[in-house]
Amino acid sequence: MRKPVIAMAALLGVALTACGSGGGGQDGSGDKQTLTVSAAASLTEAFDKLKTDFEHAHPGVQVKLNYDGSSTLVQQITNGADVDVFASADQKNMDKLVKAGDNQGEPKKFASNTLEIAVPKGNPKHVKSFADLARPDVHTVICAPPVPCGAATKKIEQASGITLHPKSEEQNVKSVLAKVRSTDADAGLVYVSDVKTAGPKVSGVTFPETKAAVNSYPVAIVKGTKHEQLAKQFVDMLSAAEGKKRLTDAGFAVD
Repeated sequence: MRKPVIAMAALLGVALTACGSGGGGQDGSGDKQTLTVSAAASLTEAFDKLKTDFEHAHPGVQVKLNYDGSSTLVQQITNGADVDVFASADQKNMDKLVKAGDNQGEPKKFASNTLEIAVPKGNPKHVKSFADLARPDVHTVICAPPVPCGAATKKIEQASGITLHPKSEEQNVKSVLAKVRSTDADAGLVYVSDVKTAGPKVSGVTFPETKAAVNSYPVAIVKGTKHEQLAKQFVDMLSAAEGKKRLTDAGFAVD
């Protein structure tokens, strides 16, 4: 009595495979497709939500997010990392991707961001200005110069004539924020978006000099992607109404 059941199950399996090969987020083997997106650490909160949105709209697709400093991410890609989409926190690191010939199509700007001073809740050192970050009694943490938030810090130092002497230079903006949140630092230079999504343990201090360093965020499809259509759809989502809302909710400026 088992042979008819087995035969029917086999036929059903063939039918399901045939259906899966023609649509959604499955390849010819019926396996789920994975879209790998390398994104600047400052995009974490916005892209976590966009991942959910995209997967909901594309059944059978998994979005794998890789967050770090843009300089680290572009180096990974040029060294051969398997990535479909790259979202940078500045144009400089996107230019590195283009120079290496690792982009597919022209990069597109989708957001911008500026720096803000993050301080522990209550602002115990009473930091009120960019100049206060240079005070010897204020332990300040910034990003390393190759990282977009570090390059922006240098621009502000040059424009203001104020030189900082940081306690440490971190490889991505979330590491700066973590030191402020843990009170290992009295202040840190992060993005407006980071302060907005940091939670109750962190407060923000705005300062006018930040206008000297506005970071544009470009995104590009990585050359050699095996998921070109999905990658294009993810990139397009960033400029669509849904994507813009996620970005503005996280503190970014969009056109």
